[in-house]
Amino acid sequence: MSWNQTELTSSNHTNTSANYSYIDIVQKPIEIFVFIDPLCAECWSLEPYLKKLSVEYGRFFTIRQIVSGQLRALNTDSFDKPRKLKEIWERTAKRTGMSCDGDFWIENPVSYPWIASLAIKAAELQGKKAGMLFLRKLQENLFLKKQNISDEDVLLQCAKEAKLDVEEFERDLFSSSAKKAYQCDLKLTREMEVDYIPTIVFFNQVAEEEGIKISGLYPYEIYELVLKEILQRTPIPSVKPPLETFLQYYEVVGTKEISVVYDWSLAKTEKEMKKLQFQQVVEKIPAKYGSFWKYNF
Repeated sequence: MSWNQTELTSSNHTNTSANYSYIDIVQKPIEIFVFIDPLCAECWSLEPYLKKLSVEYGRFFTIRQIVSGQLRALNTDSFDKPRKLKEIWERTAKRTGMSCDGDFWIENPVSYPWIASLAIKAAELQGKKAGMLFLRKLQENLFLKKQNISDEDVLLQCAKEAKLDVEEFERDLFSSSAKKAYQCDLKLTREMEVDYIPTIVFFNQVAEEEGIKISGLYPYEIYELVLKEILQRTPIPSVKPPLETFLQYYEVVGTKEISVVYDWSLAKTEKEMKKLQFQQVVEKIPAKYGSFWKYNF
């Protein structure tokens, strides 16, 4: 997710803020296509790296999320094998530190996975930012709370949490507009020959050269390197926002996400978050792996 850098720059960097504000007015040179599926654990695990890219280089790019349906990472056959999906989720959570509770596939499996994808496109009818916020709430409800995100009541709750116009979202959910947008995403997935999720494709809109495609989950340095390569220069990373400003912006974040963004060890991150918890700035969200925090407004 990319934000207006002025929102997240501390007040003692006034000149830099002014520059960011100006850059936000003009067209950003890079467009990043992120091919995802709301049920994909690796897509959820990509979140820390997307956040860090946005914090450090968000002034150079816009993100366009593409819902890709069930591909190799989540093929339709797998839905007959809940135990296999449980294992995939548990392995991914242990490897990445982004909790996803595999018991979901035994206790409360998704019956119609395409509905969650359609819901993202319905949310996007209220704007690109609305779509991204909605996806995040879907992921939180799925991976942390084990909610069935093909259930309409759960989707409406996600819309409420994402601060969408819930009545408009409910009208749009199964509308021809949402279905058409979803079909466009599937068509784009085929045209770009994306056969694995998550996949990120970087485009330089100014240079009009071929994009660079990265399939799968990689360390942050790889995404940073590709961004610099397609930008054709090495920009200086933006000043990181104060931790509380970051938490307030995202509302719910994982220890892993904070650790990646601020270049802290998990132990240091836990220590800093426990200080804020003691001050009642945040509350801890129970998770099977790692820890998540909710900002108290």
